[in-house]
Amino acid sequence: MARYTGPVCRLCRREGEKLFLKGEKCNKSICPITVRTLKKRGLKPGQHTDARRRNMSEYGTQLREKQKAKRIYGILETQFKNYYIKASKQKGISGENLLKMLELRLDNVVYRLGFGRSRTEARQIVRHNLIRVNGKKVNIPSYQCKKGDVIDVRPNAADFQRFKDILEVTSGRLTPAWITSNPENLSGTVLQEPTRDMIDTQVRETSIVELYSK
Repeated sequence: MARYTGPVCRLCRREGEKLFLKGEKCNKSICPITVRTLKKRGLKPGQHTDARRRNMSEYGTQLREKQKAKRIYGILETQFKNYYIKASKQKGISGENLLKMLELRLDNVVYRLGFGRSRTEARQIVRHNLIRVNGKKVNIPSYQCKKGDVIDVRPNAADFQRFKDILEVTSGRLTPAWITSNPENLSGTVLQEPTRDMIDTQVRETSIVELYSK
């Protein structure tokens, strides 16, 4: 499957805010190019004033929310649209159903459990056959986890230095209320399907629904 392989800081600059595509690493510094760009505009780091955004149309605002969600979860257009179609056919609010499906992706769950420093790394870990679901190896990042699923790192991979380095970085990360994590055993359990108030992704899902409804 095709995927974006360019510099992720460019994606953050395009959206005008940090998307934390590098995980905790994004908390420590501001991209040098971003700093230079802000100085040219007479702004300081942390200010997000952009004349182009003030004049953005309704369609433009909706499009930016969709692009932001795609980039946060690392999904391309066709797959994202398929998620929306499925979400719109389910009971409940389409936007919330969409975010719930994105959160229950296996690569995202691995990231939320702290077994990957970023969603990109979590996806790679899944692809490399290092993750099990209910005791069975699963190497499909888009696999939809369900309530009661137990996700863990394969026993013969748990002692890899890679995971020790990852846990040093992610030890302070808060685990969402819908999953429970056991870093010592490199395992976790999906307690329930996430509700909107349990998802901290800063995306206006209603704008995405309005965009696809046109």
